[in-house]
Amino acid sequence: MLKRALISTFKKDKVVGIAKSLEELGLEIISTGGTASKLIENGIKVTSVEEVTNFPEILGGRVKTLNPLIHGAILARRDNKEDMKTLENFKIEPIDLVYVNLYPFLEVTQKPEITLEEIVEYIDIGGPTMIRAAAKNYKHVFVLVDDADAEELIKKLKNQEEITLDYRLYLALKAFQLTAFYDSCICRYLEDVVPQTQDVFGKYITLPLEQLQEMRYGENPHQKASFYQDPVKKGSMTTFKQLNGKELSYNNLRDAQAAWRAVNEYEEIACCAVKHNTPCGIALGNSIVESYKKAYECDPVSIFGGIVAFNRKVDVQTANLLKEIFIEIVMAPDFDDEALKILQKKKNLRILKMITKPLDKYEYISVDGGMLVQEIDRGFINDFRVVTEAQVPEDLKEELFFAWRAVKHVKSNAIVVSKNKATTGIGAGQTNRIWAAIDALERSKGKGADVLASDAFFPFSDVVEKAAEFGIKAIIQPGGSIRDNESIEACNKYGIAMVFTDMRHFKH
Repeated sequence: MLKRALISTFKKDKVVGIAKSLEELGLEIISTGGTASKLIENGIKVTSVEEVTNFPEILGGRVKTLNPLIHGAILARRDNKEDMKTLENFKIEPIDLVYVNLYPFLEVTQKPEITLEEIVEYIDIGGPTMIRAAAKNYKHVFVLVDDADAEELIKKLKNQEEITLDYRLYLALKAFQLTAFYDSCICRYLEDVVPQTQDVFGKYITLPLEQLQEMRYGENPHQKASFYQDPVKKGSMTTFKQLNGKELSYNNLRDAQAAWRAVNEYEEIACCAVKHNTPCGIALGNSIVESYKKAYECDPVSIFGGIVAFNRKVDVQTANLLKEIFIEIVMAPDFDDEALKILQKKKNLRILKMITKPLDKYEYISVDGGMLVQEIDRGFINDFRVVTEAQVPEDLKEELFFAWRAVKHVKSNAIVVSKNKATTGIGAGQTNRIWAAIDALERSKGKGADVLASDAFFPFSDVVEKAAEFGIKAIIQPGGSIRDNESIEACNKYGIAMVFTDMRHFKH
């Protein structure tokens, strides 16, 4: 039989209704500070924590519930004779239910110009301690950290339903999830406050992840999936505004991130089309519409059902072209009013207004039983070194830079062929480099092929031989193979300039 409930909340929108229901069920309500005042104002009889502990709040409210008379009452095991004898000796009455929500640390971190000293005061100590104590003693104490659970439990109690041990354990799990999330938010915030040490990665890693939405399914309909956000460091894929279209899918979000990262590789006006998480066209232009036309021409087939991203506002001319083909998503920093109206006529087209550029420092890849963490590839070139007799013509230097940035975003083995700062052929995800080169070069037929970029070195001269067949004038690659000389000699034979960057861009 439940006799006493301890209630302590920062958010008080539902506390009165929950407390009244518990009071109606015959529970004595114990409460703290502002919560107690709120309940008393609403006609609920409250026993203050100070009455229980015979000790006032101290340190400006920092210490209220951290007392053996509170935690003994929560942690005592009712089926343990020694525990119950201890309670009797110290005249401690058990607490049977704990309903707590925490100081809004996360919300406070989002306020502009707030100081570290102010934020520290929103690190809750007593709340998590009570929650953890009640969750540890879940067999005997109900722990409520979610209003929906509080309402469900009250309903069960009113209907005199059987409360199973599994249900109690479920409530304990949610309690520990909350306190773990809360602490991880504090760690995440402090990562940006503490001066960077030599160690990029610490011994422990904390990732606060909060469910943003449940997905219809994962990569395939038989796979369940959900979308979680980092609520402390919100990135580009959690802050966009969807202006039109169906709900985003798991694959949509993954492809959208690939497109957004690629298009933001460039300061110039750029467009990137993505299909199955790899670019099928990247181009620069003097206008948005020019960049789109050039990206489209790279692969007019694969763009069907893909994603198109821009790093500038979409205008009417571009919108009129976009509406002519089936694409899943259009994403850009903004849209002209008329352009948006044109695109919104396609009711299923997802239109994303992107608020921020890619912000993440690290990427996380799960493996069975663990996680791989690495820095995002923000590198470019260590050394622009011409290694052939033929030098790079001035008009091709910027072309090489364009292709080198593009190949960073193509799955390995990756080859990009370009002309006029537009990809004309992309070879992606092949298990050997010559196949990637053949794909890229064959696809460039009829569109031109001035330069070729490779994400990694050439182990053989075969790529150069193939490039020569298509009239490639310059090649950019990391270098570093024990057979570099074979490729250099092949370039010299055909009069192709070759640049080593001393930086590779594998993308798995």
